[in-house]
Amino acid sequence: MKGERVLIAMSGGIDSSVAAMLLLEQGYELIGATFRTFDSIKDSCLAREKGCCSVESLMEARYLAQKLGFEHYILDYREIFRQTVISNFVSEYTHGRTPNPCVLCNSHIKWGELMRAADEFGCNYIATGHYAQIELYRGHYYLHTATDQQKDQTYFLWMLTEENLRRTVFPLGDMTKAQVRLYAAQHGFEALSRKTESQEICFVPNNDYRTFLTEQTQADSGFRGLSEGDYVDSEGRVLGRHSGYANYTIGQRKGLGIALGKPAFVTHIDARTNTVTLGDHDDLLTHTIRANQVRLRDAEWLQEDPRVEVRIRYRSAPVAAVIENVSGDEILVKTEKEVWGATPGQSLVIYKDNKVVGGGIISDF
Repeated sequence: MKGERVLIAMSGGIDSSVAAMLLLEQGYELIGATFRTFDSIKDSCLAREKGCCSVESLMEARYLAQKLGFEHYILDYREIFRQTVISNFVSEYTHGRTPNPCVLCNSHIKWGELMRAADEFGCNYIATGHYAQIELYRGHYYLHTATDQQKDQTYFLWMLTEENLRRTVFPLGDMTKAQVRLYAAQHGFEALSRKTESQEICFVPNNDYRTFLTEQTQADSGFRGLSEGDYVDSEGRVLGRHSGYANYTIGQRKGLGIALGKPAFVTHIDARTNTVTLGDHDDLLTHTIRANQVRLRDAEWLQEDPRVEVRIRYRSAPVAAVIENVSGDEILVKTEKEVWGATPGQSLVIYKDNKVVGGGIISDF
């Protein structure tokens, strides 16, 4: 691969910047690409750009490419981003689920549109600053967890196809975050080495998704997700009033605005009736998780040995599980020990020997 042309996605942050430096050091020919995914001037609800999509980050990426001596392009993906990632984000909340936009962005934008751009630029590969590795095993390309388990990002990348992985390079996969910061500092980028990371949703100002939903759904007269409805218990008894089902997520305890004399958690959301069910902490414990939109890398391997590990959120530890059933694009897994707070709309990511063997969107628990 060395000496070949690589299109590298550059956010202006430390990870993609160090990834670019490493690839140059290893002898690759680089073309840099930074994409715009929304326009704060055009969209009044997106009042302040930030993170990887800000004008500042675009300029920082361009400056670094110029300093390192390779071409850089700004790609306009605002419309496709709106049609896919933002549309799905709003749709999931309107149906009472909690979306994970980063998963969809990686699949449709970073490894969808960007892969097409790589073809146009004559690049055989694309590269990013994600903390992940790629392994060829049993004739299939797999995502493999990063060396830095605290930074591992395979959870967000489970939708990538084998063709995506065959043409991808992850320069940071075997590095820790501390090593990445040290590398930047040692190569004369002191300010970059100290740069902090944004944990917010890039297109939602101040992480206030409720205001964002209000703006996005104001023309939909039939949307009741932000209108008052009933809190109920597991038997359907009314407990009080809530401010609209879209304001809540499974497992939420704070900000409920109701006093029941004991801690209460959101255990179910019914968009059809605009009701939010409240229960106890243990009501959210489960051994079984169902998911749909499932993708499995090697179904034969999983049939031979259905023992796996699963993660139900980015920061959750992998839990031993067994694949109980696969039917079409739906899957049922049973965990060895109970897990808490499986949330419809979030990703169920399936691992085997530190390799991502599949995933799906949680539908029930």
